[in-house]
Amino acid sequence: MNYQVLDVEVKDTEETAKLYTYFLDNSREIAPERVRPVIVICPGGGYEWVSEREAEPIALKFVGAGYHAVVLHYSVAPAAHYPTALRQLAWTVAHLREHAAEYHIDPNKVVVAGFSAGGHLAASYGVFWKKKTFLAEELGVDAEQLRPNGLLLSYPVITSGPKAHRGSFTNLLGDRYDELVDEMSLENQVSLDTPKTFLWHTAPDDCVPVENSILFFTALHALEIPVEMHIYPVGGHGLGLASEETQSYEYQNAVREECQSWISLALSWMQHL
Repeated sequence: MNYQVLDVEVKDTEETAKLYTYFLDNSREIAPERVRPVIVICPGGGYEWVSEREAEPIALKFVGAGYHAVVLHYSVAPAAHYPTALRQLAWTVAHLREHAAEYHIDPNKVVVAGFSAGGHLAASYGVFWKKKTFLAEELGVDAEQLRPNGLLLSYPVITSGPKAHRGSFTNLLGDRYDELVDEMSLENQVSLDTPKTFLWHTAPDDCVPVENSILFFTALHALEIPVEMHIYPVGGHGLGLASEETQSYEYQNAVREECQSWISLALSWMQHL
């Protein structure tokens, strides 16, 4: 496996993100010209920090199943606010496509994944990659170079309405909160350019209410965009893999065997991009 750490530098911003790459090497014995889908992982953290529990452990699960994976440690508050992280994610997708041959990536199978507030970042990219023309203009690429082929959203922050995780929006928007908070309610931004999506959430989530996923599902379904959603009747917020691998002192109840099937369901969904 080829492991690199890349600086994500975006024009006219002082913030630099880090991109951790997990690229599988091709073998002379097994399909030496093979190309693989790649999953771009945006961990959660309320736009205030970037969770390690939703980074490498997730990437290694996908690598173990034969996919390339990258983890974007995007910039967060108080140093950075919208749209810095969105720009960094756009740079990441453009970079992966630009170097697809070098990294043995299938450029038609680029999936953006996100957890909690990272789910809001991933979903923001899914709805804004073409609408926000500055993304392509600043990178000097055609907008199609930025197209995500799928979204994989784990207990995502979506709405800025009554069921919002308010802290995520406060951190994301800073002084522009009043100006942009309605626009950042992503269930209202879905269009035919939004890609097929996989969602999972727990019904008892007392941090990011399950209605966030339901609202996004409903918006996608209304436009007949393929969407798969799984709601578990048990478990709280921030489960990660829902196994011992992603438990920590802050998440003592993060081991929920009933919810561990989400990764196999997501891998199955990835096979049909």
